[in-house]
Order: sequence, then C-alpha cells, then structure tokens
Amino acid sequence: MPTALITGATAGIGHTFAEQLATSGHDLVLVARDRSRLEQVAEELSASHGVHVEVLPADLTVRDQLAAVERRLVDPVRPVDLLVNNAGFGLKHRFLTNSVEDEQAMLEVLVVAVLRLSHAALGAMTARYAEGGGRGGIINVSSVAAFLPRGTYSAAKAWVNSFSEWAHHEYAGQGVTVTALCPGFTRTEFHSRMEVSRSSAPGWMWLDADRLVAEALADHERGRAYSIPSRRYQVMARLARVVPNALLQRAQAIGRR
Repeated sequence: MPTALITGATAGIGHTFAEQLATSGHDLVLVARDRSRLEQVAEELSASHGVHVEVLPADLTVRDQLAAVERRLVDPVRPVDLLVNNAGFGLKHRFLTNSVEDEQAMLEVLVVAVLRLSHAALGAMTARYAEGGGRGGIINVSSVAAFLPRGTYSAAKAWVNSFSEWAHHEYAGQGVTVTALCPGFTRTEFHSRMEVSRSSAPGWMWLDADRLVAEALADHERGRAYSIPSRRYQVMARLARVVPNALLQRAQAIGRR
C-alpha cells in the first residue's frame, strides 16, 4: 500500500485528507501536537478502513520535533509516497497587536516546516524514482489569501505558492508531483480556534472540506501545480493576479475603516 504523511492531521482539512486517503487504501503517518487525539484518530481510521496508521506527535515550531518528522520522511525502509503539508494556524489580530513571538511561531509552521519537510521528502522521493521505485507527491495546503495583500499570513502563503509552483516544474521530471492547494473559507475548526465567527464571511464563501479535499486529490492526480476549489475562488484568484497590487491595498484599507 502507498503511505501518506499528513501534518495537522487530527482536525479540519488534515483530518479530511486522512479520511479520504485511508478510504483509497493509503497507510498513514499522522503528525500533530496532541498525542491522545492522534491515537484516537488513528484507532478510528484503522478500524474503519483496515489500513496501518502510525502516529508521530510533534510540535513543528520545535526544531528537534520537526527533525523527527524529517527523519521519518527519509526512512528508506518505510518510504512515504505522499506528503501533505497541512499544519497551520492564523492570528486574529493585526501585525503590531500580535507579539513577535506569535508571529514567528506562525512563520515556523507555515514556511519553515513546509520548506524542511519538502526538502526531506523531495530528496527521498527523487532518489527512489531514480532507482525505479515509483513516483511521489507533495500537497502543500496554502490559501487563496496568498493572492491578496493581507498581512503576514498572506505573505507566508504567497511563499508556499511560489515555492510549490517552482518545485512542481523543477521535480516533475524526477518523479514528484507538487501541488499547492488554495482553499478559501472552509467549514473546519480553523476559524473557531482564532475566535472568528462564521458570520465574518457571507454563506456563499464557505466551502465543504470533503469536496475540497476530493478535488485537491483529483487535481494532484492529474499533475496540476494548483488546486483552487470552486469556481468562485478560481475567479477571485484570477482577478487578484491581474488587479494592480496598489488597488488591492486600497480596497483592504477601505474595508478596515
């Protein structure tokens, strides 16, 4: 069976990836901070789908714990075929209201962990492909916010997009497909953890996590560099790419008044 390693796998989009990949016959390596919750999710998935589920508790802001995930990705005896870099969080307040420590922690999870885990996975996957060991894949969960000037979260996700698009073209010929998933507002725990109400965005902007992940896996299977779920967010992403940044900044400022 192929094996997928998923960060942030106990809730939201990460948990949905785990469910759908287990349904399709993947063994799983689940990464999150909460060991008890990891073990509970692992037991449920294993019982429901008959797959092997390994738990790897890790706080990705702690370098030694991040290194343990890197080591798992390069283990030649237990190869990982698909890496889903999903772990992440957002900060409710604006840049100067947040502590610099909180801002740095967010950057460690959204950028540094994605870079280091992708480096480990790409090295192992390209080496296996060169030896005739089959293809590999990486899905980096970004955000439609990457296309908009909305502070450090958007800036971090813009890095994820740029990195993923480059890696997609750089390593396609070496047996690895890299896809950036750019969801918009999604019905998960993400916003509730930030204490942001569902009423913060119109109902039509909210996406279903099951459908979002199914589309992402299909886009990845087709070898696409980007997966942007739903026509409405695809249109928004296209507009954001052509509208001058100065106008987007001005619109953001009007919205804060």
